[in-house]
Amino acid sequence: MQRTHDAPKPWQAYACLALSMSLVGSYVALSKPLVLVFPVFLLAWLRFGIGGLAMWRWLHKPANEPAISPRTRALLFLESFLGNFLFSICMLFGVSLTTAVAAGVVMSSIPAVVAVLSRVFLKERIGLRTAAAIACAAIGIGLFSLQKPEGSGLANAEARFLGVPLSIWGNLLVFAAVVCEASYVVIGKLLTEGLGPKRISAIINLWGFVLVTPMGLWAAWHFDFSAVRIDVWALLVFYGLAASMWTVWLWMTGLKTVPASRAGVFTVMLPLSAAAVGVVFMGEHLTPMQLLAFGIALLGLVLATLPGRRSKVSITL
Repeated sequence: MQRTHDAPKPWQAYACLALSMSLVGSYVALSKPLVLVFPVFLLAWLRFGIGGLAMWRWLHKPANEPAISPRTRALLFLESFLGNFLFSICMLFGVSLTTAVAAGVVMSSIPAVVAVLSRVFLKERIGLRTAAAIACAAIGIGLFSLQKPEGSGLANAEARFLGVPLSIWGNLLVFAAVVCEASYVVIGKLLTEGLGPKRISAIINLWGFVLVTPMGLWAAWHFDFSAVRIDVWALLVFYGLAASMWTVWLWMTGLKTVPASRAGVFTVMLPLSAAAVGVVFMGEHLTPMQLLAFGIALLGLVLATLPGRRSKVSITL
């Protein structure tokens, strides 16, 4: 893989990936009040709308960027459909049906799923150190999740759909979100080979807005906007900018340099930052087991980012 002249240095790329997932974790934790106020589809529609207003200038083609091929257009659509639209729906509905513990354990499989998809579709070689980093990430998130108190989704445990408990459906939806997130990482790696991070962010946000607009308009028609407090509107603006603009741009910037399988390890920052927000702003406390889980997960990041001998990554386009 050849680096482009504007690709960030490794340490800069690692910082972008870590900050991106940290922002995801923070806005997931802080957006809980939004789900209580706005219907899911309306919240998603407003998010993409806010992001689109902030990034409309990023849609213009830079002079040094090649024209978008039909294949790249298809990848941009898939990136938005899987990583924005389907991920949000599966995660929001899945978490509402299962417990926080179960959702966290299922999400701990993200680094491993990213590694598998990177190997299959990008032909990336998974070295021993990267494999160890992925294992540490999964173990750390899993241990951390097992120590969380169970959420309100437990109330749905006895309810059934097609003979299957709703909690099981919730876990399946969360795992579907995991696959969508892993696909987002892999497709994003392909896109950064020809497009800049800003334009990728703007285009996939535009696709997300188009996809959710029918359901968003229907939800908006039945919603009383006058009942929303000013502080909720402020939180909505932060959510829209963080989810649609900042995190995507940072992630795509990091992917220009870092192999997708190694970048997947940085998804550990999502639950860790969400927990940190809970401790700092919501009065939650960490147990000794959670602190151990933090250490194991961070060890995975150290293994993934330590400099080593140069290795070639084969990417099949």
